[in-house]
Amino acid sequence: MSSRLKTIMRIESAIMIVLSVSMIPPLLIAIYNGEQKSIYSFLVVILLSFLAGMFLNKNFSHSQYRLKNRDGFLIVALAWALASFIGAIPFYFSGSIPSFTDSFFESCSGFTTTGASILTDIEVLPRSILFWRSFTHWLGGMGIIVFITALVPAFGLNGQIVANAETTGPTKDKITAKYSQGAKAVYLIYIAMTVIETILLKLCGLSLYDALVHTFGTVGTGGLSTYNTSISHFGNIYVEIIIAIFMLLAAINFNLYYVAMKRGIKHLFADEETKFFLFVVFAATTLIGIYNFFFNSFKDLGRIILNAFFQVVSIISTTGYMTNDFDSWPTFSRMIIFCLFFIGGCASSTGGGIKCIRVLGAIKLIKRGITHKIHPNIISPVTLNGREMSNETAIRISNFIFTYIFITGAGMILLSLDGQDFMTNLSAAASCIGNIGPGFNMVGPTMNYAFFSDFSKYVCSFLMITGRLELYTVLVLFSKYYHNPNRTK
Repeated sequence: MSSRLKTIMRIESAIMIVLSVSMIPPLLIAIYNGEQKSIYSFLVVILLSFLAGMFLNKNFSHSQYRLKNRDGFLIVALAWALASFIGAIPFYFSGSIPSFTDSFFESCSGFTTTGASILTDIEVLPRSILFWRSFTHWLGGMGIIVFITALVPAFGLNGQIVANAETTGPTKDKITAKYSQGAKAVYLIYIAMTVIETILLKLCGLSLYDALVHTFGTVGTGGLSTYNTSISHFGNIYVEIIIAIFMLLAAINFNLYYVAMKRGIKHLFADEETKFFLFVVFAATTLIGIYNFFFNSFKDLGRIILNAFFQVVSIISTTGYMTNDFDSWPTFSRMIIFCLFFIGGCASSTGGGIKCIRVLGAIKLIKRGITHKIHPNIISPVTLNGREMSNETAIRISNFIFTYIFITGAGMILLSLDGQDFMTNLSAAASCIGNIGPGFNMVGPTMNYAFFSDFSKYVCSFLMITGRLELYTVLVLFSKYYHNPNRTK
């Protein structure tokens, strides 16, 4: 076996070990609640995954291969596929989800923080299984490799190499000299946000269990609830406000929180991407709120505004929680929500989608194009946060948006083989690649993905992982140039 493959196998062994340890909390919950099938399932997976991981790590620990950029793509893609596979086993072994295809779909949806589900009755599942289902959001929210880099440096990951393949956004800014230190700093903020929201939800009357699982879905922007009616189950306005605020916070660049802690809060709100993100949230909430107020015959303004704000934040942050069925809203409001499918959160956040920084960059490029049409000789550089955007970055942004739309269209065509209507297929593809969860019509917020064939569920799973890894990390593996043995990078 080559040194390259040995190194990659050693890193993947870290995934297996970390996942096995991560299943201890749901195992304890299963023991506490006397859920025998779940206890057996978690024990089997913990033991097998841990022992297999330790075996691989021990046998491939002597390789001195230096990772290259191209290795990062394979490592990260394999890590997410492996995590989805291992995470699916407790669902399947416990009998909670009898089909392995459905189990893999649910696990993949969890780790990629998509929140799409095939479950028709969530509340009948064991509490330990539902806890694990939500905990996958938290594990996948900041990135599986980032998690391992931050907490398990002993595995020898080259943090920056894998960060280039996993971290979201058109640029990969470092906030500390060493990537592992930056990963730790970001994860401390992530953990602090988790603790604070859990405490606030507990103070609002939720049990510790409900507070935890819904916090996992919020800060990880995953949106899988333990109740069939999602957040509306609680009927608590304070719970809705807290979750909406933390969804908003989780969709902002986590690196900026670190910078704000070091240099002052003004640096957070001086960021152009953050300002654009907040503007879109405010504008969409205002438009939907006013239109729905008129549509509702001028009744319940406060409730309508809160529903609009919650659903706008839920969709643009790609969380997918629900307090109101937006698929029953008037067409104008639904179209605004659908546009938010493609915008997504900020770079280096837990949100999915195209990302606000790319959308803002594209808008500025369009503006420059219009200006040059009128004044061909004018020099009008495009700037982001006071720095001129390079031609390379502009090309990357344009290519990404085009590829994103192309893959969404291809996914829609593949899903159409099941014979569903146009909006169902389009919104399902857009929702999966954007890691959102709910869509429209048959995959609306009160519906699920159970009706799709096994083939379509694997298509959706592929779209989830591809979208979560910013497209090219997965797509490059299908390129003949990637497999060229003469490549040196």
